[in-house]
Amino acid sequence: MFARWAAVAAVALAGPAAAQDKPGFKDTPVLPGGKWRVHDADRPYPAVVAPAPQPGGAPADAVVLFDGTSLDAWRPSKALWTVRDGVMTIPKGAGPLTTKQSFGDVQMHLEFRSPNPPTRTSQDRGNSGIWFMERYEIQILDGHDNPTYADGTVGAVYGWKPPLANASRKPGEWQSYDIVFERPRFDAAGKLLRPAYITAFLNGVLVQNHQAMLGTTIWRQIAKYEAHGDAAPIQLQDHDSPVSIRNIWVRPLPEAAIAQDLTGEAK
Repeated sequence: MFARWAAVAAVALAGPAAAQDKPGFKDTPVLPGGKWRVHDADRPYPAVVAPAPQPGGAPADAVVLFDGTSLDAWRPSKALWTVRDGVMTIPKGAGPLTTKQSFGDVQMHLEFRSPNPPTRTSQDRGNSGIWFMERYEIQILDGHDNPTYADGTVGAVYGWKPPLANASRKPGEWQSYDIVFERPRFDAAGKLLRPAYITAFLNGVLVQNHQAMLGTTIWRQIAKYEAHGDAAPIQLQDHDSPVSIRNIWVRPLPEAAIAQDLTGEAK
């Protein structure tokens, strides 16, 4: 039995599909797009990125926007957002907080906590928001037992798409967002070639799945696009509610991270 197995193995190793000096193959079919073969030995290997020691922490290649110690990554607002015990909180009338650095396509992690006990209802209860490129909002709200309009609750693309599920925790409990934002693409004349897309997990639950966005977020109207650059700051909204936020980081994404069709072109 062993002799038979050895003979089969020898034939396999001598055949045209034998491994090359680098692991992989050069005699396999060409994949859609025409650049690489199946299991191509020359295809570049992914860059190594050291993950954080704990879940939710910033990986090695992240830009840390808030680590609990200072607001150095942010432009000053009308009133300084308070920082205490590793947490920043929105004071009344402070105005939005905007990053000094500009971003386009990003992966983002952010944790927030709604005030407890809640004192108001609907859109006045634990309201804030993440505005990518200062234009495209995903909602922060106290969504626990808090009736409001569906496209304005936590996890919504505000004014457009309700979340796929209400995964909100109770007020006073920490909640997490993990988001992939893909910026819109415009041609040289300012024509929209591809809308912005957002994928979001709230507390580990998928609430937006590669959802196209209608344009710049606006209240009580249909959003629309206006051409802009490839990068702009991220903004956290002040909506007159003392929401607390911690552990914010982003990873700027390469073009290869953008959803592709079978030809290798961005959708």
